[in-house]
Amino acid sequence: MSHKPQLKVPATYMRGGTSKGVFFRLDDLPAAAQQPGPARDALLLRVIGSPDPYGKHTDGMGGATSSTSKTVIVSKSSRPDHDVDYLFGQVAIDKPFVDWSGNCGNLSSAVGSFAIASGYVDNVPENGMATVRIWQANIEKTIIAHVPMTHGEVQETGDFELDGVTFPAAEVQLEFMDPAADDGEGGGAMFPTGNLVDTLDVPGIGRFPATLINAGIPTIFVNAADIGYQGTELQGDINEDPAALARFETIRAFGAVKMGLIKDVSEAASRQHTPKIAFVAPPADYVSSSGKAIAATDIDVLVRALSMGKLHHAMMGTAAVAIGTAAAIPGTLVNAAAGGGDRTAVNFGHPSGTLRVGAEAHEAQGQWTVTKAIMSRSARVLMEGWVRVPI
Repeated sequence: MSHKPQLKVPATYMRGGTSKGVFFRLDDLPAAAQQPGPARDALLLRVIGSPDPYGKHTDGMGGATSSTSKTVIVSKSSRPDHDVDYLFGQVAIDKPFVDWSGNCGNLSSAVGSFAIASGYVDNVPENGMATVRIWQANIEKTIIAHVPMTHGEVQETGDFELDGVTFPAAEVQLEFMDPAADDGEGGGAMFPTGNLVDTLDVPGIGRFPATLINAGIPTIFVNAADIGYQGTELQGDINEDPAALARFETIRAFGAVKMGLIKDVSEAASRQHTPKIAFVAPPADYVSSSGKAIAATDIDVLVRALSMGKLHHAMMGTAAVAIGTAAAIPGTLVNAAAGGGDRTAVNFGHPSGTLRVGAEAHEAQGQWTVTKAIMSRSARVLMEGWVRVPI
């Protein structure tokens, strides 16, 4: 019996924000995987170690959570005024599929430094701030990353602290440009139904208000109190309750239909990455997952969000864009929970602590637009070399 050697593919393992994933240069992938399709999906599934019925990713690079079962493909951009194209693949843990329907805002913070290290960015300063213009290919949006440089290399160490990440690092500021522009999702409108608040009628659960927004990533916001929660919950409170997870998935499915993302609730099972579902509440004291006390006076609003069927340990970067945008628009559930009124930034509480995000939203003739959302993250290389894949 003959045995084939493992495939050896150049790769970099990086943390970006509160996520981490395996980064590839497009040209380094096997020829068959350089194009979208089954060959690419099969390669990335095997790299991560999915599907894994044990939910451990023992035989792959994944971490068996939505934050750590991620892949990124980067290439030199041929688009005007952009340095690189960035494609994100969310790998399912227990199912054999890769979801390409959205972006990862956290890993977006690592794309700039990966692009610089790959030689894709021209006119990088020896010292100071490099500006990397990124084309996010999944959702066809521009992201601008401001990456610190020291002595000709990306600066990764620093004193910027990010709740949900244990150690400090260098700050990377991200600008998500025109995050609610037409991308084919939910009709391309920021509010796909045309309403700031809709009523969801979910069989077996009830009728309750929801803000359905497409900014950063399609997101369904509901009030914590309307579904029996406080907004101070930590991961175990939700993720160790199968009935709660099933309720959230049902709400997400009906919200996805309302947003026009799917035609029938049965389609939600094969579209786990989008839309996200989150619940909000007015500020309250709580203790974060690290034991840090968060006072109500430290935040404007409480937000908890689910990703890939589980409560996220902190906050997805793209959902943070949705939070910042919704908070800036009077009349949404997020804005109301934050106390109402006009605002250009919001500091929200999540399970690991707090995060501040800004958004520039404007109303004209009854229609809301957002020019950009801004937040800070950090990123660093964890390992680089080759990933080996059985073939």
